[in-house]
Amino acid sequence: MKQLFDELSYSVSKMTTQKYSTSFSLGILALKPSIRSAIYAIYGYVRLADEIVDSFHGYNKEKLLKRLRKETLHALDERISLNPILQSFQETVNRYKIDKELIDQFLDSMEMDLQKITYDSELYKTYILGSAEVVGLMCLQVFTDGNKEKYAELKPYAMKLGSAFQKINFLRDLKEDYHILGRTYFPNVDIGAFDNDIKYNIEKEIEEEFNEALIGIKKLPASSIFGVYLAYKYYLSLFKKIKRKSSKEILNGRIRIANSEKAFVAFKSYIRYKAAWL
Repeated sequence: MKQLFDELSYSVSKMTTQKYSTSFSLGILALKPSIRSAIYAIYGYVRLADEIVDSFHGYNKEKLLKRLRKETLHALDERISLNPILQSFQETVNRYKIDKELIDQFLDSMEMDLQKITYDSELYKTYILGSAEVVGLMCLQVFTDGNKEKYAELKPYAMKLGSAFQKINFLRDLKEDYHILGRTYFPNVDIGAFDNDIKYNIEKEIEEEFNEALIGIKKLPASSIFGVYLAYKYYLSLFKKIKRKSSKEILNGRIRIANSEKAFVAFKSYIRYKAAWL
């Protein structure tokens, strides 16, 4: 029965999410059960592409990414794939009528990671749009489940949240991105001259985006509001920890949130959610 393969496919996407991200896994668990599988499917697909460009050293990354793009198009068109992650993703895209342009923009940003790019403001915006904002929009199409008016209303806020998450990732991964992958995303920034002033300016951008995103989170449907709020609070706790570190500390190590801290954040977030104190 194909149903067994579909169940297996969603299970693989779920395990992929749990393996790579404790924060997002807990956030997805806070969603209503009816939409969890779809968000696992989106994350699993995004993670697959990200691993190609970030981790598959010694392999032809460009060839692998092009193959993924081609196989994605085939899966969406034929509504089937022998790759479990692609199978759950195509099923989700077709079920929720996720805009295929978002997928193209995402893969375009992944291709940018294969090049040695000196980012200016426009390229920086383009990369964040494709690598983070459109992923938030894919999820938003699941959350709003065909309600075009609600999607249009929440779209700007979802993009702000995705952008804030990505910029926090850039700060968290600054050492690895620069020393191992040879990447510098922040526009017109010489990492050799990265100092507290530059760090502060980036943090101000993130704070503004977080403040705007929270407005949209409060307007989400009941099926998704707590899950998204929890992911927001996890990233906010990471952001606060990054803010307490100097530019030198950021350059020399990866900032993490312990699982015990995440559990405490989850508890406090749930209390605020139930008390309507978001």
